[in-house]
Formats: sequence, C-alpha cells, structure tokens
Amino acid sequence: MASLPPHQHIEAVAQKLTRRLSEIIYGQDDVVEMLVVGLLAEGHILLEGIPGTAKTTLVKTLAQLSSLQFQRVQLTPDMLPAEITGTSIYDLNSKSFSFSKGPIFTDLLLADEINRTPPKTQSALLEAMEEHQVTADGTQYKLSPLFTVIATLNPVEFEGTYPLPEAQLDRFMMKLLVTYPEPEAERQMLKAFSQHASTRFMHQQHLEPVTSREEILMCRQELNAIQVDDSLLDYILQMVHDTRENPNIELGCSPRSALTLMTASRTHAAVNGSDFVTPDNVKAVAPAIIRHRLILTPEAELDELTPDDIIKQTLNKIPVPR
Repeated sequence: MASLPPHQHIEAVAQKLTRRLSEIIYGQDDVVEMLVVGLLAEGHILLEGIPGTAKTTLVKTLAQLSSLQFQRVQLTPDMLPAEITGTSIYDLNSKSFSFSKGPIFTDLLLADEINRTPPKTQSALLEAMEEHQVTADGTQYKLSPLFTVIATLNPVEFEGTYPLPEAQLDRFMMKLLVTYPEPEAERQMLKAFSQHASTRFMHQQHLEPVTSREEILMCRQELNAIQVDDSLLDYILQMVHDTRENPNIELGCSPRSALTLMTASRTHAAVNGSDFVTPDNVKAVAPAIIRHRLILTPEAELDELTPDDIIKQTLNKIPVPR
C-alpha cells in the first residue's frame, strides 16, 4: 500500500477504519468519518452527546483498530492535574525523586466527561495538546508522536458540569455532535444484540487491527502532497474573518482556526480520494472546526441562534471560488 500515491494511500487507510467502525457503531457514519479525518489530521477531538450514544465505545474501538496505545481517564470533580500528567515519587533506596508517568503518556488518550472536572485539572492538558510534552519539576518529558486527545463532553445544560476555558477549546481541532441514531440504524443495533449477546461488549474484546501506528504516521506526512490552491486559502481566511466581524459573535475564530480548517480540508480531500482541496471539502469540515470556537452575544442567544446557524449563514454569504 505504501507504493500508492499519497491521496490513494490515505483514502485506503481511512476506508478500512471507517468501514470497520461503522460495522460496530450503528447510525453514526458522519461522526465516524470526521473522527477518522481528525485522527489522520493530527487533531484533538471533542465528542459531545448525551450518555448512552456510544462515545466511549467509539474511541476505544478506534484505538484497537488503529493499533494505538490507549489510556482512559475518567474525569471527576476531585481529580488533581498530577493524576493525568504524573508525579515525582521519592525512592528511599536511591534517596532521590523519580518521575512516575501518568496516563497522558500514550498514543490515544480518552478524557471521559472532560467537563465534569474543574478548569485547574482541565488545564493540565494544555501544554500536552499543543506542544506534545509535559513539564514536571522543571523537566520536560516528550509525549508519543501520535499523541491525540479525544474528550467526551456532556451537553452544558446538564447539572454538575464545568465550562471548558476558551484556550483549551481552541486546542481541539474538532467538536463532533453525537446524536441519536436513525430508527432503522437503532433497529439494526437491537437485532444484532438480540442475535449475539456479546455484541454489546464488542469494544472489550480483541479486535483485529486494520492499520498500524506506522501507517497513520505515514498518512500524516503524506498530507503535505495534497494541493491547496491560493483561492482556497482566501476562501478559508474570508470564512474565519467573517466570524470576527459578525455582530452576533462576541468571540470569533483565532488564527489557529484557519490553520486547522486548512489541514482538516486537506485531509477530507485525501480521505475521499482527491489530491487537491475543493470548496466542498472546506464546507464539509467547517462546522466541526468552527462551532466550539464561537462565543455568541447574549442577544444572539436570546434569539435562539446556535453556532451552527452562524456557520451556515457564513457559508451561504461567502462567494465560492471557482
């Protein structure tokens, strides 16, 4: 497979992952595709949805199918930052301190229910997500080159949650909304469970990987071969700048948003078998890239506007390059 052109190689890897994930996670095809795009684009991802929509199962399954080292942190209100990053332990024999690495030292970290832990603990992820390193007692420890955070999030209207700081939200490439599956997909799930009682615990069983850590790293490097025309760069910039000037938005997109929108568009093109980016690729990933970065004005919220409404208006307003 390595002898294929870059876009075909990336497409083949993505197809294997999405096909197998969709066989296990019912009725979430759009989320599955964007999750794979995010993984190949080297982006951290937020999964928002009510309990019971298979968010945790989805991430565990992705890790097994990708041969990635996996750690899960169940975040709680009393969790301390050192429980994620690690802590120094005094050794009586050597009479010195040694650093005991926390669960963050992995390829894929599932931060489960990230909005149930206070901002102090949430901020423990900031340096790791941006610089792929942890600093403890003045010493820097490098993380895996594949280090990726996928955090699950309960909707903000549920009790007992803490809002994520804007600085942390901006470090997530995507925010994906996990909704109820369509009735037919839910029926297929029930039928599969009724025939195979163990299907419910599929994510706890050994799943045969469909790709490898090395292949995912290769795909990330091959993304540089996907062409982005200057007109598409202008299109992305217009989109980002519009969020800063929109009267319904109190805080718009950062420069990091433009970079991640370009990277995700490039990955979406490759995943769909193209060696160049089109406006349709940008439109496909824009909601996932932008929705969590916008803070609406109180007036817009009173008018019951949502970030996705604003994004739709922006996409309709900006001329599409030819």
